[in-house]
Amino acid sequence: MSTRRSYDRVAARYASELSGELAGKPLDRALLDVVAELADGLVLDVGCGPGHVAAYLADRVPVVGVDLSPEMCAHAAVPACAGDMTALPVRSHSVSALICLYAVIHLDAAARAAAYAEFARVLKPGGQALVAFHVRDAETAAGQARTLTEWWGDEVDLTFRFLDPDEEARALAEAGLVVTARLDRAPDSRVEHASERCYLLARAASDSGNGS
Repeated sequence: MSTRRSYDRVAARYASELSGELAGKPLDRALLDVVAELADGLVLDVGCGPGHVAAYLADRVPVVGVDLSPEMCAHAAVPACAGDMTALPVRSHSVSALICLYAVIHLDAAARAAAYAEFARVLKPGGQALVAFHVRDAETAAGQARTLTEWWGDEVDLTFRFLDPDEEARALAEAGLVVTARLDRAPDSRVEHASERCYLLARAASDSGNGS
């Protein structure tokens, strides 16, 4: 799979360059604080990369990561395993909260629907999911995609999708996750790619029958 291979190639540089990024992202930290307060057990970081977001939470809640790239997992500062978010290696209804920041952007609509169904499956009834994604930038509108073929001097093949928040909220709802809060924010070009971003906080139905 090109996404896995690409992230394996850049894992060491990614960890070096981005592990401290939360220091410049106060709104991201605030939303993660909300997740930590709402969680009453294990938190799962889906698409954890080198585990820097999970590490931010680790002092307050038990947290584990899962990432498509084994090399990313090798750099993680928290327990992490390789896995596909469309088929998570996690027991049903075993997770109190889930975060997935800028990982669903690599999936097409059908794969995102499968991932959201997996999020609903692994969450306990009433569990929380925080999903973040790019919406648009100066060159790409919501609903469009961009392909990256070189990153930090390494050859990669990565597709970044810019997503419509209303469509993603509907897809989450169809999977059994009801959006309870939404934050849209402008970029800070000093610390990140200059794209508008959206964060959706969703809750699994209390009587969810997803999974077994």
